[in-house]
Amino acid sequence: MFQNGPVVYLTAAAVIAFTFAAPTAHAQGKIVCWKDASGKVVGCGDKVPAEYANSATKELDKQGNVRKTGESAQETAKRQAQEKELVLAKEEEKKRTMERKRQDDALLNTFTNEKEIDLKRDREIQSLNNFITQQNGALKSANDRLAEVRKRAESYEKEKKPLPPVVKEDLTRAEREKVRIETDIATNEKSKTDTTVKYADYRKRFMELKGTGAAGDATTPAPATTAAPVAAKK
Repeated sequence: MFQNGPVVYLTAAAVIAFTFAAPTAHAQGKIVCWKDASGKVVGCGDKVPAEYANSATKELDKQGNVRKTGESAQETAKRQAQEKELVLAKEEEKKRTMERKRQDDALLNTFTNEKEIDLKRDREIQSLNNFITQQNGALKSANDRLAEVRKRAESYEKEKKPLPPVVKEDLTRAEREKVRIETDIATNEKSKTDTTVKYADYRKRFMELKGTGAAGDATTPAPATTAAPVAAKK
């Protein structure tokens, strides 16, 4: 084996000269050069030294032409990681395609025209509106209850008397109930918006699958809220 020291920059002329200086390598008609971690060629010979076994290599013929290259362990690991990522990406894309087909089939099996989509959207929104109306009534009662408890608490404060535990509990309970109902109303209002967006997407995709023209592109507006939220009393 012949090696050019720790770091050697080889020119084409040097490689050719080396072929005549190494009888064994020359007889075999090939030279193997190895690189360090930075990718620089650091030596050539008839075989790669043990300390460079995991480094990138290139094999030259006696004219100095590259016949074959070899990856370093780091390059191999990087390539394998990229190949794995590519396989996973293709699998995810396949899953998305299958899921989209399932949704498309369900859409076509559920509705026969765009109007049916609008009607189902309207029924869901109307149901949410009815619930919001009930919740607004409950919120009014909760606000009245909270106002009554606060009035009782204020009477103790005016008389500079300690607030009885039962009044404290009533106040905490009334405040929690008010917050709970307000949260439920906000949740259902958001559900209305989400429902409108969902059925707009259904309608658009249905038209794409059916190839519906501009004449079928008129979307019926979703119904308005039947009752506005009750303003909370402070």
